[in-house]
Amino acid sequence: MNTDIKSQNKDYFKHETAIVDEGCFIGVGTKIWHFSHIMSNCKMGENCNIGQNVVISPEVVLGNNVKVQNNVSIYTGVTCGDDVFLGPSMVFTNIVNPRSAICRREQYEKTHVGKGATIGANATIICGHNIGEYAFIGAGAVVTKEVPNYALVVGNPARQTGWMSEYGHRLHFNNDGFAVCPESQQRYRLENGNVTRL
Repeated sequence: MNTDIKSQNKDYFKHETAIVDEGCFIGVGTKIWHFSHIMSNCKMGENCNIGQNVVISPEVVLGNNVKVQNNVSIYTGVTCGDDVFLGPSMVFTNIVNPRSAICRREQYEKTHVGKGATIGANATIICGHNIGEYAFIGAGAVVTKEVPNYALVVGNPARQTGWMSEYGHRLHFNNDGFAVCPESQQRYRLENGNVTRL
């Protein structure tokens, strides 16, 4: 295993078939696997894992401990907070009305994925719609609007069907608006359509 030393003398692993363009900042402990392409001026935090055949377009920003599974495309305009999980073959977009013959590079829309969010395999995120912290996007979902913190959304178009804990369990709120994660025992409150961890 060869370790490249780049990006302001921070150590990270890059497979020999991967390409990292000039001007990228890649944090300590990050791993970039087979046939992936990290394009110019990307910023990537520490301990990220970039799977096989991933394309990260110019100026994308990823936080610490972001997991990007195989065959994911992350386009310019996307930012991800810490601890985000991007499932296999999910995709972002950055233009609402793309046409091959019309250049719209100045019209890229921004999408932010909040800390701890999960986006399932084969999901599509239509640009300009932010994903809240610890939200959970089901496999194959097509997100066409903003997703609140802790929301569980599924389907095409994606619709909210519940709430998820920070450990990835469905939350069941009692009549007083309280729920407990079965794994962590963390407590949550649902009030006025918003979930907060207590």
